Amino acid sequence: MNCFTYQSDDESATTALGTALAELLPDGATVALCGTLGAGKTRLVQAIAEGAGIDRRDVVSPTFVLVKEYRGRRTVFHLDAYRLRDEDEFLELGPDEYFEGDGLTLVEWADRVESCLPVDRVEILIEVTGPTSRRFEIKAVGPRYTEAVEACARRVGAT
Repeated sequence: MNCFTYQSDDESATTALGTALAELLPDGATVALCGTLGAGKTRLVQAIAEGAGIDRRDVVSPTFVLVKEYRGRRTVFHLDAYRLRDEDEFLELGPDEYFEGDGLTLVEWADRVESCLPVDRVEILIEVTGPTSRRFEIKAVGPRYTEAVEACARRVGAT
């Protein structure tokens, strides 16, 4: 299984997913986050950061600064492509440095820069299903993350 769907009915369920991802993704993993404005991309990043030993209150959307770095038990690089004009502007940020590092690299609005992302990555599509509920579709793209995605699905009891 290289993909699964996870239904989160509230923030605690999103936190459980983020914790599982933080614990199970290998060093150097890139996570592409997609969804509409307000879908919960930054909230999931906060949950992953919390699972990596970072105070989630320190994690804010990097829409205006484009890249934020957080250090905990694991390092989290948080990139946001929302305000970028094009992929060239994204490449000017030097994303390969983050992609090749040993932290977790989380890219919000990744669909805007898809051709710039590593071939092997985890893609997460977030869909709003209610005032506090979300549906997460998590997929390993390429073989590198299949095992981690399978372990995550087992951990959170997803389908």
